[in-house]
Amino acid sequence: MRKTMCMFLAVLMILGLAACGSKKQEEKAEEGFRPALDTSASCKISVVGNYSNFEALEAEFDRFNEYYPNVELTFTKVDDYNNMIGTVLDGNEAPDIYVSNSWMYGREQYKASIDHAEDLSDPALGLDLACIRPNIMLKTDDGTLPMVPVFSNTYGMLVNNDLFAKEGLSIPTTYTELVAVCKAFREKGYETPMMGFTKEETTSLFTVTSYPFFCGTVANDAEAVAKLNALDPAAGEYMRPALEKIVQFLNDGCTDPDACAEIENNYEAVILRFFEGDIPMMTCTGDTVSGTKKRESRSEAFTADPFTYTFVPVPIADDGAYFLDIPNLQFSVNKESPDLAMANEFMRFLVTSRELNEMAQSKGLLSPTKDLSFNNMYAAFGNIPDARILSPEEFGLTDDAVLQFRRAVYAVCTGAMTVDEAIAQFGSF
Repeated sequence: MRKTMCMFLAVLMILGLAACGSKKQEEKAEEGFRPALDTSASCKISVVGNYSNFEALEAEFDRFNEYYPNVELTFTKVDDYNNMIGTVLDGNEAPDIYVSNSWMYGREQYKASIDHAEDLSDPALGLDLACIRPNIMLKTDDGTLPMVPVFSNTYGMLVNNDLFAKEGLSIPTTYTELVAVCKAFREKGYETPMMGFTKEETTSLFTVTSYPFFCGTVANDAEAVAKLNALDPAAGEYMRPALEKIVQFLNDGCTDPDACAEIENNYEAVILRFFEGDIPMMTCTGDTVSGTKKRESRSEAFTADPFTYTFVPVPIADDGAYFLDIPNLQFSVNKESPDLAMANEFMRFLVTSRELNEMAQSKGLLSPTKDLSFNNMYAAFGNIPDARILSPEEFGLTDDAVLQFRRAVYAVCTGAMTVDEAIAQFGSF
């Protein structure tokens, strides 16, 4: 009897432990998103934006449908989006969720986009805003949050890791190292160690290289930022350190502007030129990086001789690189949506580290979350010290001031103006 009783108790203990383990596994599986509404609910949720296709978002629709199978979610591209979104929101078929941009805030032309937006900072909505880097969230005068970043962007350079390994060189982290690496590559027969798009001022090699440095010189100077935003002609002097630095960069022979001028655009042409395999470093934006994966198969050179590559900051400063952290794409929720509760439920599902990281990796863009280690392509940006992470959202530099700087840099680098002439022209470009 005693033996039988012991065996019976042992079986009960094993079953109990198994049940406990199973329960823990179930609890772990449920740690993520949990539906807050009736999962049998049926409605249509529409999202509009300016992407031609949005496969990464549609994948999120599919995952959301695992919880809410009767909710139909659609994405629609709106032509001439920036000019048309106000009209679309005021129309009879206004979307439930729509793409917004920080630069729309405070501009009369885009007032409808902000007026229609729900305050996503409301704790009752349950969005996990803590998973997003706070420096890229829009800072409004009244403390509301009309939009939430779902992708972010930055400036940097694609690096051919195999070439660095082949030549026994390390990826540079300071300006001195950058100059030395470029010299070493030239001595080894690489005519253009660095390349980038130079045909237009927008996201040109000159802007990509110098703008983070410029931000580093004014980010902690509120008076400078205020004067730059006001387009005060005297504020042009604040551009001098960055303009002189980019001139030094060109004089140090890090790149060949004539060779760069052969690149037609800062997207497909930059990618395909990089995939030729003879360029150690290619400056570009995160938007450009997002197109690399799909274009690997379009490059005969890369298909024949593939190599590993990553995206890293350009170390233009003497004491290291800056991580210019800016929102790329943001979502707003239409507070007049007839299915507002479900629109908010989808946003609650989407705004988590897991879903935002998944969508960013699928799209090939930088995630807005605090953890960048999950994606090797952008992992280098996660290693930049906090003091060198800069965001115009945080220190307040406006697009109008940035435009003046971009045009000044382009004029200087193309020889159209001297540094002094470009400084004197600030506010008039």
